[in-house]
Amino acid sequence: MTTVALKDVTKVFKDGTVAVDSVNLDVSDGEFMVLLGPSGCGKSTVLRMVAGLEDPTQGAVLLDGELANDLSPRDRKIAMVFQDFALYPHMSVGDNIAFPLRLAGVEPEPRGERVSDVASALGIGDVLARKPSQLSGGQRQRVAMGRAIVRRPGLFLMDEPLSNLDSGLRAELRAEISGLTRELGVTTIYVTHDQAEALTMADRVAIMRRGVLQDVGTPTQVYGRPATLYVAAFLGSPRMNLLEASVYVHLDRYVTLTLGEQALYLPWDDIRSRAVAHYHGERIVVGMRAEALTPVSPDSPGDVLHGRIRYLEHHGHESLAFLDIGATAIVVDEMGSRGDATEAGQRGLRRFGQVMQRLAGKPVDAPEPAVGRARTSVLPDPGRHHRRPAELAVRLAPYPTVAAGHPLSIRVRMDALHFFDERGDRIDVGWR
Repeated sequence: MTTVALKDVTKVFKDGTVAVDSVNLDVSDGEFMVLLGPSGCGKSTVLRMVAGLEDPTQGAVLLDGELANDLSPRDRKIAMVFQDFALYPHMSVGDNIAFPLRLAGVEPEPRGERVSDVASALGIGDVLARKPSQLSGGQRQRVAMGRAIVRRPGLFLMDEPLSNLDSGLRAELRAEISGLTRELGVTTIYVTHDQAEALTMADRVAIMRRGVLQDVGTPTQVYGRPATLYVAAFLGSPRMNLLEASVYVHLDRYVTLTLGEQALYLPWDDIRSRAVAHYHGERIVVGMRAEALTPVSPDSPGDVLHGRIRYLEHHGHESLAFLDIGATAIVVDEMGSRGDATEAGQRGLRRFGQVMQRLAGKPVDAPEPAVGRARTSVLPDPGRHHRRPAELAVRLAPYPTVAAGHPLSIRVRMDALHFFDERGDRIDVGWR
């Protein structure tokens, strides 16, 4: 099989767009590595550089420790599965699967045996005589997989192969792909924007944003201890609650985290309190997932926050309550612009208002000047006065007795909190 190493790989297109920025990544022999991120983050460009379909502007692509920058795609012993299947419509399923073997000069008899074996393993042995147009989406994806597998490559490259399928079929095929690649022991790099695919299929996940690698680790590591605010916001459903907090240190007692008019108290014997204490008098971002919050009675002891339910979402197996606790939310969008919730919300409301004005035939309001909008901190400017309360996502029973407008108190698991500085980097006592 094949190992892959990217060393300071950068890709700059002719128009000056930096698609990939100094990425360093190692993929072990037989590992299932998932590149995760929103559209436009550079993950497919990384895959294409590994495949030899794009040349890196800088840096080195190593396959089995050997420099591969100048190798043609056919000499890299790879097989690639695309989002749109890329099947030949005039060929039968059997001919599509056999095509790379025919190009390689494999004799008809062993070629037919290998095609039959692969088709049987993928559950499409009974449709070998059909054309792709006569197949379902799931069957076409299995044909594309078969064409890749039949070559017996050392490296699989998969570019969002399930994104065109319905959710039920995606769940079925991701289990098949994961099991099949592990059974074959083939090194796999899989690109997706779907965190469910990444967290369920990967040995390790590499999360990208604007061409920059944000975090690499097992699914448990990147979910449980995200390296950056962006990773924390990107992973999880519902998304992690990210709140602005002011830090005040009471030496040898506790660290106060003030969230609007309420506060949480990090005990001094918590190993993380020393790291957070360095931000005394400053603002940081506190992250808490829905599973770290438990509804309790208002007079319960411990770290309890009180609020009022703004609205409920019912998901069948559970309900989500969105709670106004008088704190300020921090919003990080998928493509990377960052700022407070008000700024993001106001932009969306302005766009919606402009559309409605056009439909009504009224003059469209002039956009606000961009002066002063750009900043490197994820925390809102303290001088801003247009700020809305955070909507704290809390898991409830499927059919709760509360409704919108009802008060609700929640206990916070302090050991499950995440802390980030104003640049969006994790505040921690050490790496994983």
